[in-house]
This record gives sequence, structure tokens and C-alpha cells, in this order.
Amino acid sequence: MGDVSESATPVVVVGETLADLAERYGLPWAPSAPADGLVLQRAGHGLEIAGDARRYGLPIRADFVSGAAAHRRRYGGGRGQLVARACGFGKGVVPQVVDATAGLGRDAFVLASLGAEVLMVERVAAIHALLAAALSQAMDDDEVAEIAGRLSLRHADSATGLAAAVDDWAHEPQVVHLDPMFPHREKSALVKKEMRLFRDLAGGDDDAPRLLEAALEVATHRVVVKRPRKAPPIDGPAPKHVLEGKTSRYDLYVHRSLKH
Repeated sequence: MGDVSESATPVVVVGETLADLAERYGLPWAPSAPADGLVLQRAGHGLEIAGDARRYGLPIRADFVSGAAAHRRRYGGGRGQLVARACGFGKGVVPQVVDATAGLGRDAFVLASLGAEVLMVERVAAIHALLAAALSQAMDDDEVAEIAGRLSLRHADSATGLAAAVDDWAHEPQVVHLDPMFPHREKSALVKKEMRLFRDLAGGDDDAPRLLEAALEVATHRVVVKRPRKAPPIDGPAPKHVLEGKTSRYDLYVHRSLKH
């Protein structure tokens, strides 16, 4: 698995029934929520991470069944989506993808909904717990169970443990997808509240060059890196191709072409 990074801001697991989950992830546990900080708690729809609403907004959760995931699955544009094009979906080509910075699994679920086998790798324990809960819920839903069956999950820091994380995956890591946390300047516009929560949880991904290096070593065909449209590439080798969208772009590092 490799070394798993601790979150920058500690997350307290709250609730008597979640004490075993806290022990599993090595997170602090409390019977009730503390006055400040971030908590991992059970809600009616599963697990969520919550904090001060003025700072973080609504609680976050991973959801593969309803909400944005359902809308994007039905109306998102299929293989025409930027992430699908970047990952190499084409006529007769359905790549096998490692999402090495899984987050809430949104891109991973899109790729799985297009037929790809996808391995999600997440280093932050509390976010991994959200993914595991969402995956379990999706497996019990008739409409998305088949898609969820193409998703696998590992708890590892991809910068140091990506090779070990994919070692026992049943598929070839043809494409590695990266979406590093882009460092922001203090003078820049206020980061959205959800992104602020992620930054407090995971830090700024200052190890992005090492993450890219690890991805290039593991991917058999290509590495795709999501970046803000005007941001510089990650320090390291220059991308061979660039796909631009309205607000973001994908830098493509190609070893060899994906073929049917």
C-alpha cells in the first residue's frame, strides 16, 4: 500500500456506531461532535464530512447513485466529455484507468459509466471512508450496480505507494488520471467552500511533481493531468498533447497509443 498521508486537518469520527470505523482508519473518535474542526459522521444518506458551515458550507459526501452523479450519467455528454477524450476513449477503445487522486470519485464514476474498469486511489483516510460507503450503497442500487462493479478502491498515497496500490488490481493500468490540488495564492479569489474543506483535509499537493513521476512509471499507455486552464504544467517532462476546455485542461503524457 505504501505510506498513507494523514490529513492536514484532523477529522474526528463521531457516533457510537462508528467507533470501529475510527479504529480501522486510525482516526480520533468521540461520542459527539466537538465545537470546531471537521467530523466524519453518519447521516440519513450514509457518511459525510462536516464542519463550520460558514467556513465549509454544506457537509460533503461521495454519491454514485443520485444528485450530480445521476445527472452527469444521464446528460453529461458520454464519450464527448473532456475527461473521456483525455483518457483515450475512442472507437472500439475503452481504457483501464487508475484515478490516482480519487477525491469524491466523480471522474472515476463517469469513466466507469462509459465502460472502463477504474481503480480509485485516495490517500486521505476520511475521504476514503466516504468512497467506501458510496461504493457499498451503489452496489445495492439496481440502476448503478453494474457501473459500481467496475470500480475498485485503495487507501494509499499515490506519490509514494501507487505501484503497490495497483499491484493486486486485476487489470492493466493503461491510463493514470491525476487531478492534483492546485496551490493558490492568498491574494487570489476566495476558494469555493468545498475546495477549502479539501485543502484543509489534504493540503496543497506540493508533491505534484513526485505524483507525476510515480504515475509515469505505472501507466502503460498514458498519464492525463487535469489543470486549471491557465495554470502552468506540473514541473517535470513536458506534456505531449493538451486538451483545453472552458475552465480546465488536460495535459497528456503519452507512452504509446491506445488501440482496440
